Amino acid sequence: MRNRIWRSMTLMAALAAPLFVPQSASADPGGPIVISSVSNPRPDLVSGGQVLVRVDPSGRSGVRVTANGQDVTSAFHRQPDGSLLGLVTGLHVGSNDITAAPAGHGGSATLKVVDHPGTGPVFSGPQQQPFFCETQAYGLPPAQQPLCSAPTQVSYQYRTTAGTFAALADPAARPADLATATVGGRKVPYIVRIERGTIDRAVYEIAALHDGSAPSPFTPDSSWNQKLVYTFGGGCNAGYHQGATTGGVLNDLFLSQGYAVASSSLNVLDNNCSPIISAEAAMMVKEHFVETYGPVLHTIGWGGSGGAIQQYDIAESYPGIVDGIIPGISFPDPLTTGGPVSDCRLLNRYFAGPGASFTPAQRLAVSGYHDYGTCISWDATFASRATATDSCNAAIPVSARWDPVTNPGGVKCNSNEQLVNQLGRDPQTGFVRSPLDSTGIQYGLQALKDGQITPAQFVDLNAGIGGLDYTGKPVPQRSAADPVALAASYADDILNSASEGLRTTPIIDQRTDLDLAGFGNDIHTSEWSFTMRQRLLDANGTAGNQVIIENAPAQAGLASAYELDAMDRWLTAIEADTSHRPLSAKVLAHRPADLADGCYLPSGQRVQQPLTVPSSGQCGALYPVAANPRLVAGENLAMDVLKCRLKPLNFHDYPVTFTDEEKQRLAATFANGVCDYGKRGVGARKPLGTWRSYGG
Repeated sequence: MRNRIWRSMTLMAALAAPLFVPQSASADPGGPIVISSVSNPRPDLVSGGQVLVRVDPSGRSGVRVTANGQDVTSAFHRQPDGSLLGLVTGLHVGSNDITAAPAGHGGSATLKVVDHPGTGPVFSGPQQQPFFCETQAYGLPPAQQPLCSAPTQVSYQYRTTAGTFAALADPAARPADLATATVGGRKVPYIVRIERGTIDRAVYEIAALHDGSAPSPFTPDSSWNQKLVYTFGGGCNAGYHQGATTGGVLNDLFLSQGYAVASSSLNVLDNNCSPIISAEAAMMVKEHFVETYGPVLHTIGWGGSGGAIQQYDIAESYPGIVDGIIPGISFPDPLTTGGPVSDCRLLNRYFAGPGASFTPAQRLAVSGYHDYGTCISWDATFASRATATDSCNAAIPVSARWDPVTNPGGVKCNSNEQLVNQLGRDPQTGFVRSPLDSTGIQYGLQALKDGQITPAQFVDLNAGIGGLDYTGKPVPQRSAADPVALAASYADDILNSASEGLRTTPIIDQRTDLDLAGFGNDIHTSEWSFTMRQRLLDANGTAGNQVIIENAPAQAGLASAYELDAMDRWLTAIEADTSHRPLSAKVLAHRPADLADGCYLPSGQRVQQPLTVPSSGQCGALYPVAANPRLVAGENLAMDVLKCRLKPLNFHDYPVTFTDEEKQRLAATFANGVCDYGKRGVGARKPLGTWRSYGG
């Protein structure tokens, strides 16, 4: 949404340009010329050797534009609002000056543009090597390491009257079974232009309805509603490869209404578990999209699971790339999620060994979930992401992978590897510093208080659960965080504080309930939506910009259609508000009246109702919210403590009586104390701000 945060960045760039005040009003018939970057309103972060620029001539009949001293006026086209829009090409990597000057007397304006290679990086920091190419998975030619670049290809699909997409060799053809789409009340042929290429070493995809004309930033396609949906894919894994999937762009819900859709393989968290790298890829792809199709009214984020993590984290740390977000089956960030994932690996190991006597009900109580199958699934699907090589993608040759003896410098498929530019690398181990910590956590504390496990079981569980070492291997000692990693996690907002960009971002959290609806072993449990809500409340005093809507899997399509429409109306209303009140106030004021917390009933009816933890009301009965191992160990709902501060072990804090032997074992287990969740976590601090750069 160019009317939001990025507009303020553009204005600052214009004000920073050297405006030369005319000597007299007669010599300067208009106001000051304003020049701004449109394709990337951060002119210091432009990439690919070109930039779409807008010049407001302020009533002047003639303006001359130069780029690094070369006349580029012919590249500019007058727009209906009187401004001039031009695609300035031929930029060189580094600083470039684009100047607009009146044909007669008066002041000129200069925009300083800093260009970066289209292969990146721009702000995410040094790229990991090696990087294995997968362009052929998209039908692109083979590519060479390390940049994995491939030529851009365009193809066409059409929507059939039977409701499927089919290849279309000739976009001018009109097959007999061609369906129509409705854009702004008009029926248009449902033909889709699909563009694939490489940006920032990733493969990107763009899909948009096609009216038969070549895309142009100056005369937008008549089938396009001038809005963009940016999709993000799930998972969370180490990188070192290009990825064989994007977030998906051939989507009928979006295209049938005229939305364009874009994504990149580095916007799939399973290809790259770094929201920072994902933010950079999304920024660069969106920049290319605007240079191809024209200015975007607003951009809506879309995607579930790891796709939700990216939306929450990009909106928080790099605001303006997406303007409103619709995260599905969400998690807050990779680091927070890593705690319960590692806990489940350790609990499963414990219950398979010394804790084998725990009954299924007791195991469930210790886990906090509705179904212990969730813990089993976490261990089976994601616990390997904390190891050195157990989760390596098939695109990474075995010969290139880390081995402590034969290849100590090889690729480590630990998801933290993607955060090396933020967390740093431990020189002793060669692994990225880890913020994972379990010191002082009292596993099964709530189960003990509720009488679901015995004091002896509580003692044995905490004495025997152990932790993970830097390679992800279970060890008898509890996991201990690296202090440098802890400090960076908070300072760089990698642990999402919800205090920066999210404060002014419209959020519709789509919580498809997988806890009990026949998906009892699913990892996408509902408490995470409320963890983000609590962080918003703690940071900003309100969570009015976040709506949570619960639904069963059967209502997911119905919910998606409503949420997309509601988000579009929300953003459109914000854009129309030209008042000077803060953006945060506009976001709260313009939330549609029909958009509020609630749920979908089995009948398909949507009811509005406050959603709470513990669950309450009609929605709470249908979609009860459970917990996880850390919440039932005493952590707060915000789950913003990576490493807890400790307090002395005090046996008066427990509603049970321990034997002398049990006391001795507990005292040995918690020699330095137990978690004090009434205090902020170790290393916790206010984030340093948004748009952090780690080097280009």
